[in-house]
Amino acid sequence: MPEFIPLNDVSTPTGPVAPNVKVRPRRPAWLKAPAPTGANYEDVRSLMRDLQLHTVCEEAHCPNIGDCWNHRTATFLLLGDVCTRGCRYCAIGKGKPAPLDEDEPEHVAQAVAHLKLRHAVLTSVNRDDLPDGGAHIFAASIARIRHYVPDCTIEVLIPDFDGNWDALNLVLEASPDVLNHNIETVPRIFRRFRPRATYAQSLELLTRARAFRPDLTTKSGLMVGAGETNDEVLAVLDDLQQCDVNVVTIGQYLAPSSSHWKVERYVTPAEFEHFRREGLARGFRHVESSPLVRSSYHAHEHAPDRES
Repeated sequence: MPEFIPLNDVSTPTGPVAPNVKVRPRRPAWLKAPAPTGANYEDVRSLMRDLQLHTVCEEAHCPNIGDCWNHRTATFLLLGDVCTRGCRYCAIGKGKPAPLDEDEPEHVAQAVAHLKLRHAVLTSVNRDDLPDGGAHIFAASIARIRHYVPDCTIEVLIPDFDGNWDALNLVLEASPDVLNHNIETVPRIFRRFRPRATYAQSLELLTRARAFRPDLTTKSGLMVGAGETNDEVLAVLDDLQQCDVNVVTIGQYLAPSSSHWKVERYVTPAEFEHFRREGLARGFRHVESSPLVRSSYHAHEHAPDRES
C-alpha cells in the first residue's frame, strides 16, 4: 500500500542547508499512515459530495481519514467550510463565510442514516458572525439524527461560542450524548496559538456543561509538540480534571503548511504513553494518547450506550 504522509510535509528536504537557517525536525516513522483508499472510503466520499456536506476529516487534513471512512465513520463539519477565526494551527479556510444552509441538519441526518452509524460526531467552524454562533444548527442536527436513527449516539465537538452561554445551553438542551470542546494547548502559548479564544473561557465552558447535565460525558483534547513542556501538559490534565472532564485525547501537532505554527518537536510514543498513564491516574475515564490521535479518534468507544 502506498505511504500517506498526513498533512503537507513541511520538514526540511535533503541536501545542503543555508547558513543561519533553522532545520526543522524530520517527521519520524511513527507518523506515517496508509493511503486513503477502499470501497467504503469512496462510498463515504461520494455521499458527502452528493449531499453537499463538509467533513473535518477532509478540511483539517486528518491522517486517520482512510481508517475512519473505511469503517464508515466521519466527523461532520457544520456551518460551512470557512471559519471566522485565524487560529495559527488550523488547516480550515479563514475569511467571510457563506450564508447558513438551514437544510444542513436534514442532510447530515440523511448521511448518518445512509451510513448506518451507531455513533455520529458533529463539529463546526467558528461562526462569530452569527448571534448564536450556529448553535441552533447543532441542536437541529441532533434532533434530525434522533428522528432517523434513534439508537445512534451523538457527540458534538463545539466551539466556545465566544462565551455565549445561552448558545451553549441551546446545544445542551438538545441532549447530545457526548459534549467535546478542545482546550488545544497549554496556557503559556494559548493566546498566540488561538488568538480569539481564552484558556479560562474554554475551561468555563466545560465546567458549565457538567453543571447543566451532571450525567453528560464531557471530553477535551490537546495537541503536543507545539512548544509546550511535558510538565505543562500534565498541568492541563489537572485543570481538565478540576472541570470533571471524562475523556481526554492527546495527539501530535502537525503543521498544515509552512505558514502555520511550526512543529517544535515530535513527541515520542513513550511520552504519549506517559501522558496516558498520568491521565488515568488522575481519574479520567478514558485517555486516547498517541501520535496520530485526533479529537474523534475511536470516538464511539467513549460514548454511553443508547437504548432504542
